[in-house]
Amino acid sequence: MNIIKKYKHAWIIPVFGILYMMGFTYLEQRNNVRFHIIHMKIDDAIPFCEYFIVPYFLWFAFIAATVFYFTFINKNKADYYRLITALGIGMTLFLVISYVYPNAQDLRPVVFARDNLFVDMVKHLYRIDTPTNILPSIHVFNSVAACTAIFKCEGLKKHRAVRGGTLVLTVLIVLATVFLKQHTLLDVITAFALYFICYQVIYKPRTAPQKAKAAEAAAK
Repeated sequence: MNIIKKYKHAWIIPVFGILYMMGFTYLEQRNNVRFHIIHMKIDDAIPFCEYFIVPYFLWFAFIAATVFYFTFINKNKADYYRLITALGIGMTLFLVISYVYPNAQDLRPVVFARDNLFVDMVKHLYRIDTPTNILPSIHVFNSVAACTAIFKCEGLKKHRAVRGGTLVLTVLIVLATVFLKQHTLLDVITAFALYFICYQVIYKPRTAPQKAKAAEAAAK
């Protein structure tokens, strides 16, 4: 009972996870929908690179590890709620946007210039993930949200290796979405724009009072 009471704040993760997967599965499987093809000229100039499949798949472990840390290890529950709120808002809006504005892309290569393990991994990705419901990119949004949470966490301020590795991995994941032809550049831009709005709502109200207190302390 003590463990349940201690981690009662974690209940929202499995509940939201189940509801999100139900909504996402519905969007992926619905029929008789006319998808709007998203395409930018710059997308054609971005070359396909199969090696980015590594950071792309590392995204799953990255998000899981980040949520686990803030749920069960980090003692500051405010950090946990800020991260969960950001992820929840982004993923919910993604479902709403995909439902109201069905979207897809046609960038995936049909023929691959090379034949190696990484190409096989990309082919597997293409088989299990349709090129629909791509705006905004959840890979990008969640990565930026997790990276921000880690950099804002006081408990990780002294862990430069963790912070540096997180930043590098986040950048690689963002690049992977376009170099694997999983997303258009517009998907990436909208993900950043959406997170910027979330950041203003979630983090700015907290930082403003802190700055006022710091200024007051300095004046003394």
